[in-house]
Amino acid sequence: SLIWNLGRLFHLFEGMKAFRGVDNHIRLFRPMLNMERMHRTTERSCLPLFDKTELLQCIKKLVEVDQDWVPFSQDASLYIRPTFIGTEPSLGVSRAGKALIFVIIGPVGPYFATGSFNPVSLLADPAFVRAWKGGVGEFKMGGNYGPTIAVQTEALKQGCQQVLWLYGPDEEITEVGTMNLFIYWTNTKGEKELVTPPLDGIILPGVTRQSLLDLGRTWGDFKVTERKMGMKEFLEALDAGRILEVFGAGTACVVCPVGSLLYRGKIPTMQNGPDLAKRFYKELTDIQVRSSANALLCPHRPLKGKRLEV
Repeated sequence: SLIWNLGRLFHLFEGMKAFRGVDNHIRLFRPMLNMERMHRTTERSCLPLFDKTELLQCIKKLVEVDQDWVPFSQDASLYIRPTFIGTEPSLGVSRAGKALIFVIIGPVGPYFATGSFNPVSLLADPAFVRAWKGGVGEFKMGGNYGPTIAVQTEALKQGCQQVLWLYGPDEEITEVGTMNLFIYWTNTKGEKELVTPPLDGIILPGVTRQSLLDLGRTWGDFKVTERKMGMKEFLEALDAGRILEVFGAGTACVVCPVGSLLYRGKIPTMQNGPDLAKRFYKELTDIQVRSSANALLCPHRPLKGKRLEV
């Protein structure tokens, strides 16, 4: 009981996926980015540091051994959750000298009950705060998620699937419960621009977030900017018809369009079709399951599946 008590105190995790391609190869999507993020969270949690390459090799071996659990479906994948807990036999609050890494895996389908690419609604209530400057919002710690469950429950009661977290007196748009947020708009200079909040310590540096930024900058079809945007600026642009698309991105959902926001009793609705979100979604899924050649996003060699594609 002592171990599990402290394990709850020092608890961090990662979220990644293995995909079975149409060629029956099994691929991990940019897994070293997960290892690097987990390593940073470990350092911030004062747990013993681990070897990133060694842990990734262990995960690859686990997936190879249990590869029959990787779904034969383009809409499903094998979810991988590396978890790290402190196991120091003490009830005190201090640096843990002993710790345990374990990895949980299991097949998963679309994250939202609405399906893999159907618009979701978000509750944006400035009364609730997920993270703050000087805190640990940029780290994947268990303690960041427990306090959000009550707000997520409130969102569901109000007919929303997720929470859009706002921050500060300007009600800065930060992130969604399971996604980083992207806004595709026409800025005040008349330019098409993709905007996402910056990595300023409040939001999680998502792997899918980084992948969309990499793709957008590679395409060169629009401006890509990491900057702050408050609700006032967003609503003014929405009223002016300059908001083209709003969508989230994350390991769980890949890319998911946002259909509406419940904010201060009002429901601003994004009417435009999610053309850019669809483009991102197709590009990522092509890389993950269709063997799309993209050295930028998929540098790791695939694991060879034993079965033939049916």
